[in-house]
This record gives sequence, C-alpha cells and structure tokens, in this order.
Amino acid sequence: MSNEGAGPGGLLFVVSAPSGTGKTTVVERLVEICPNLHRSRSYTSRPPRPGEADGVDYNFISRSAFEAMVAREEFLEWADVFGNLYGTARRDTEAALAAGRDVVLVIGVQGAHQVRGRVSGTVGIFVLPPSFQALETRLRGRCQDEPAAISRRLETARSEVSAVDAYEYVVVNDTLDQCVAELAAIVTAERARRTRRQREVNGIVKTFEER
Repeated sequence: MSNEGAGPGGLLFVVSAPSGTGKTTVVERLVEICPNLHRSRSYTSRPPRPGEADGVDYNFISRSAFEAMVAREEFLEWADVFGNLYGTARRDTEAALAAGRDVVLVIGVQGAHQVRGRVSGTVGIFVLPPSFQALETRLRGRCQDEPAAISRRLETARSEVSAVDAYEYVVVNDTLDQCVAELAAIVTAERARRTRRQREVNGIVKTFEER
C-alpha cells in the first residue's frame, strides 16, 4: 500500500507519545480545526475508562474478537500494551485514504513502526511532554491507574522517547493551544508539498506557457 506522490490518495499522519502526554486530546482538537482530516479510531480489548464511549474514544471489543481480527490479518498494525491489545483496522484506513481523506493515527511506538514499514509517505509526529517530571505529575493527577501501573508506564516512557529520532516532526505538549497549532502547521505544510500538488501546479504553469 502506498499513498505517496501526487495521486488523489490522502495523507497518513502517525502521532505517538508516551502514555499521559495528552496525544489523544491534542489530536481531537486538531481534527476539529483541520478540514478533511479524519482520526482513525483504534480497536482495543481493554474495557472503557470512566467517560469513554464506544466508537468515540475507541472501538471496544472482546479479547477473543480482537484475536480473531488478528488471525484474519485485518489490522494495519496492532500491539500488546500493558496487557491490553490495541490495533488499527486496515480496511478503515485504506478506504479513507483511497477516498482522498487525510487520516491521523494516534498509536504507540510499536504500532507506528509497523505502519511506517507498510505505508510509504507516512508522516510521523512525536509529542513530548515538557519533562519526565511533568509526565509523572500528569499520570498521577488523572487518577486512572494504580501506583504500580503508573510506575510501569513511566518506565515504558523512558524507552519510548528513545524512538523520537524515527519521526519527521516533534512537538512539545506544554500548552495545549500551542501544541495543537504546531500540529496544524505540520498538516498544512505537508499538504502544500509540491509533490502532493503536482497536478495542480502543472495546470497553473501551463497557463504561463507561450501560445
């Protein structure tokens, strides 16, 4: 599968960040202000957290149903994260890109590596917290996990940030509005690449040719 070049296919953005950085929140804000940008909802085997809704935050399915999708090779990427399974449906993503819609995936480092190996032209964006200490404060402040689980997430974050060099862009989620603005600027810049707009450019240049 490829969506690179000047064809009609959409762009695929991959946003990753350590747990607790706020990547889901910033991407939800991003799709609100960027026309024709669609956030792909991941599938997960974990139960919903308080305030989460099926089909809005994630597609919540049973572990057996998830494993059946894996067996049928229905995922573009999937990973086991802290004992829960997360994945991106191949069909949903391919259909959106083929329809010319730009798609943003909010996925972990493991999944991002899989996607970037399978879809050429993928644009990777890594969202960093202001510091390790700030991340720890956020994780403990949201009161969604037991202390042992928080410690495990923090240790995983130390290894996840080492993957930052594999991404084309980096933004820091210190101030939400600024972070979203920077993400929007990246989307705009990628859409304005000459190779993405070559057909339009060729048509305009042709009007300047001598007759």
